Amino acid sequence: MSKIVTKSIKMPDGAEITIETGKLAKQADGSVVVRMGNTMLLATVVSATDAKEDVDFLPLSVDYQEKFASSGKIPGGFLKREGKLSDHEVLISRLVDRALRPLFPDDYHADTQVMISMISHDDNVMPDSLAALAASAALSVSDIPFNGPISEVRVVKNNGEFIVNPNKETTKESELDIIVAADKDNIMMVEGEMKEVSEAELLEAMKVAHEAIKVQCQAQIELAEEVGSTEKREYSHEKSDPELLEKMQSELYPKLYAAVSKQTADKSVRSSDVKAIKDEFMESLPEDHEYDAFLLSQYFKKLHKKAARNFVLDERKRLDGRDFTEVRPITCEVDYLPSAHGSAVFTRGETQSLTSCTLGTKLDEQMIDGATESGYNKFILHYNFPGFSTGEVRPNRGPGRREVGHGNLALRALKQVLPADEVNPYTIRLVSDILESNGSSSMATVCAGSLALMDTGVNISGPVSGIAMGMISDAETGKYAILSDILGDEDHLGDMDFKVTGTAKGITACQMDIKVDGLSYQVLEEALNQAKQGREHILGVMNEVVSQPREDYKPHVPRSEKFSIPKDQIGAVIGPGGKVIQEIQKETGATVNIEEVNDEGIVSVFAIDKAAMDAAVKRIKNIVAVPEVGEVYEGKVKSIMPFGAFIEFMPGKDGLLHISEIKWERLEKMEGVLEVGEEITVKLIGIDKKTGKFRLSRKVLLPKPEKNTEQN
Repeated sequence: MSKIVTKSIKMPDGAEITIETGKLAKQADGSVVVRMGNTMLLATVVSATDAKEDVDFLPLSVDYQEKFASSGKIPGGFLKREGKLSDHEVLISRLVDRALRPLFPDDYHADTQVMISMISHDDNVMPDSLAALAASAALSVSDIPFNGPISEVRVVKNNGEFIVNPNKETTKESELDIIVAADKDNIMMVEGEMKEVSEAELLEAMKVAHEAIKVQCQAQIELAEEVGSTEKREYSHEKSDPELLEKMQSELYPKLYAAVSKQTADKSVRSSDVKAIKDEFMESLPEDHEYDAFLLSQYFKKLHKKAARNFVLDERKRLDGRDFTEVRPITCEVDYLPSAHGSAVFTRGETQSLTSCTLGTKLDEQMIDGATESGYNKFILHYNFPGFSTGEVRPNRGPGRREVGHGNLALRALKQVLPADEVNPYTIRLVSDILESNGSSSMATVCAGSLALMDTGVNISGPVSGIAMGMISDAETGKYAILSDILGDEDHLGDMDFKVTGTAKGITACQMDIKVDGLSYQVLEEALNQAKQGREHILGVMNEVVSQPREDYKPHVPRSEKFSIPKDQIGAVIGPGGKVIQEIQKETGATVNIEEVNDEGIVSVFAIDKAAMDAAVKRIKNIVAVPEVGEVYEGKVKSIMPFGAFIEFMPGKDGLLHISEIKWERLEKMEGVLEVGEEITVKLIGIDKKTGKFRLSRKVLLPKPEKNTEQN
């Protein structure tokens, strides 16, 4: 039997996290169960003993899955079993992957799989803040080479106080919500959303997170020591040819340095120049050379990367000729698609997003049916990245993890400025199609999405822009360069990708990935302040095109209205068996939805045009309206009696129009005065306090005849 080892971690608020190993999944290279409250995550890691031939990267897969049984639920659908990961699970998988990947040795290339399963769920404990801790702990108790441990925590700011790993309700009410990953010394990853906070607040939240993470990392170190897994496996995954590397260094590095020094903004020209150098070198080799083709390719990539990085650090210039703080040229256009409810084209350099906005009814809301979440979502954002956007031939297999992640970042950035659900009757769907890409396409989506929302007429609180920051650094010399609005090449060659979005008031979302150790808070603060300058510049360009939402929707946009009615009137609007509401929808052509919320009825009316909407709203409001003495109503004669007529002056409400109240002239009988079904204008002149009966008058709305006087 394996030895069962448990470590306990005390959180700042006194809550306890336990890590247990040696009990479950013992045939994996490493496995742990992390528990907080009644939430339990099982994390396993397995890595192949050898790497595949000619692999120059880490084939790492991270899968996070929530078992429905963990919360006492049965999956929906026909199969009734867990299937493809949901977007929610993909996003948590990406959080863990981005935290772990930089800490594997650069020369470790064996297939490695991390699997994290939520096997028990506590509604007061959010599992995404525990997933990376579980994965890192599983690696720590294994013999897989890993330069960890790391951990992730969630930090929110609520009523001015920073809270680590809060419950769900506290998170929903917070003004800042971020997840931070770090090892004992350095922050590795940050992602989150916030309600227009300052750069200083975001930086302070990172520091609070790091202090909690240090404690979790120490617990993993102690766990590994007690298990006896501090020794890691030996491996040799890379071939080498020092002679070839020296030859390529001497012959190619000067040429590559000269190529990147041209500072051209055209990505295809830069690629062609670099390819020409490689082709020339390959042609110069004897036909019978024995150099390894894989090493030739790898050494060339390394030399190109080295030349580009050194050029930026030594010359203090960028590959496309811009200053470090300069943003590429921007063009914006709205109302580009005539049939869409709203649209925008945002182009920055060689990156372009065409974004459309569509408004729908409550029936169009996205249903969420997961192990931990159930409900509906009325703001949807989809990001598409086709192959042609980078000049590639790539089959369309639906959205991958990258598309899901980029779309979620843009959604988090924009949802902060949307009108509250209570006043927004629409389901909103944004679709960003990336038509060109050379860096920062997710930030182009944020900008285009903001423009499209305003073009549609959605009453957002302010426009949002986004910028991607990069960094190139040298640990030996201490040199570093922070780059605004990075190119694709600067992303691939650099050490940081820091995306920041916000309004003129503050930050609404961020996502940061670090590829190197030793990023100080001073550098982070510098990057945030430089990002603010870039965001403000981009907002200025956007505001020249459109700076606030349309005053009204376009003529072809469906209309919607939301209002409340008394709870006891819901039945009257629906009618027996739905008869009344069905009649309203049939006669007006509008869609009507009623739900009970907080002891009142919330009515949502959706119609293809304003006339249909107004007709339906009027019908509903007439049903629930309370008759008021002195008000004038359009009524219909329901029946005629010798003493007068009964008038339906409101739906379901009849009043007596006495024969004496029809005209100023005296009427002896009712014959020939009114007809059943005739429409008539009446005024409510009284309500009997005992019986509740309504008394109506028509004559008070008619001119009173003057009395005849005789001259003597």
